[in-house]
Amino acid sequence: MFLDAIRIKTQQYLSVIRFAPFDVSTPAGRSKERLRRIVLSTGTALLARVITAFAALISVPLTIHYLGTERYGLWMTISSVIVLLGFADLGMGNGLVTAVAEAHGHDDRQAAQQAVSSTFFFLSAIAVLVLTTFFILYPFVSWSRIFNVTSDLAMRESGPAMTVFILCFALNLPLGVVQRVQMGYQEGYLNSLWQSAGSVLGLLALLLAVQVNAGLPWLVLALAGAPVLAAGLNWLVEFGKRRMWLMPAVHRFLWSAGKAILSNGLLFFVLSVLYLVGIASDNLIIAQVLGAEAVASYAVTQKLFVSLQFFSFVSYPLWPAFGEALARSDYVWARRAYSRSLLLGMGIGVATITPLLLFGQRIIGWWAGAEVVPSGILLVGWAGWFLVSSYGATAAPLLNSRADLLRKQVVFQTLATFSSLGLKIVLAHYLQSAGVIWGGVIGYGIFLVIPTLLVAKGVLAKPLHVVQQTANLASDL
Repeated sequence: MFLDAIRIKTQQYLSVIRFAPFDVSTPAGRSKERLRRIVLSTGTALLARVITAFAALISVPLTIHYLGTERYGLWMTISSVIVLLGFADLGMGNGLVTAVAEAHGHDDRQAAQQAVSSTFFFLSAIAVLVLTTFFILYPFVSWSRIFNVTSDLAMRESGPAMTVFILCFALNLPLGVVQRVQMGYQEGYLNSLWQSAGSVLGLLALLLAVQVNAGLPWLVLALAGAPVLAAGLNWLVEFGKRRMWLMPAVHRFLWSAGKAILSNGLLFFVLSVLYLVGIASDNLIIAQVLGAEAVASYAVTQKLFVSLQFFSFVSYPLWPAFGEALARSDYVWARRAYSRSLLLGMGIGVATITPLLLFGQRIIGWWAGAEVVPSGILLVGWAGWFLVSSYGATAAPLLNSRADLLRKQVVFQTLATFSSLGLKIVLAHYLQSAGVIWGGVIGYGIFLVIPTLLVAKGVLAKPLHVVQQTANLASDL
């Protein structure tokens, strides 16, 4: 009986895997179309991750041997700057996803046009500001000292390599609008395919650069420029053919639309900062309270669990789907999708942590050495955190889909982050490094998981006016 139910569900999901869209003139058709796009987006996102990992697997040993340790370290240091520059769009990319999904749900082309054009020109202005600031400061910065390189070749290449990287980053800011548009229309699978093409193109360009004995700036251009080229081609296809009516134009720029997206974007920005604070603080707290040696076991266990957190690939496509469904007042589909994603996410979480709880100490001992094998309470704490994170990945798409829900998410995340910081410091004195992860489990469990459950229940409950409309429709029939 159970196997039959699984077989039926599997057939239902397989039946929507096609490139031709379903008829969206009916609620049933819209439901199938959302599921089709979610399945395609999830599958292609996983494919893009595999291709990117494969490209990295080939490029890392190749570039280390070609560049040598110092120049390769220079490259990796330059690449790490992307973490800081990732905040440069002030969250407007994520704000655009929500705006496009809501406009799609209301079938409002004008709102989508204004959102896309306003975001594009805002991001273009930020790109110009980044480039202007960089080129003003460039002559006064000793790049070789910044990156602490000593060989003549590395010293000569540090400035030009950084310049190439900044140029690629700045170009990608406005070009990235096309990716957010595709996500907002639940077509993330198109973006993933273009990203895969960029990874393959970057690897081929890298091989060519090595073959002709090119310098580090050219290698940076190969790997950082190829995704920009792929994004540009994606832009031409999307706005030059598929959705010409969405091509950014000055006359469609609306200050109020851009300001609204920036307002929501800043909320996403705050969420990103809070997330980094919550994650990055762990090793610092352990080092300060217990000493640097205690960090090793914690960090290795963290790396093992974090590397297996892939449910976001499944849940992320739900974000624009929830936005569109709630805009159409399709609460039946939203409730069903949320319940199923919650069941799937927690099911994957339990299935993942079970073998880690049973064999995690042996795995880490074999993988990293006996000296970093975690204690049982640390291992159980990370299992608890894995479940909390799995729920967070399930709830985030719903809370990202509307501005009012996003603001509540910021409040919950703020309370969870700072309460966890306090608990981590206190519990570290009693439970050693395990106290740090347990502080996160308790803080986020109380201040994020519980209130999010209540908010989700309230949002997905069918409003009274929808019930009345349904009753009136039934009486008319």
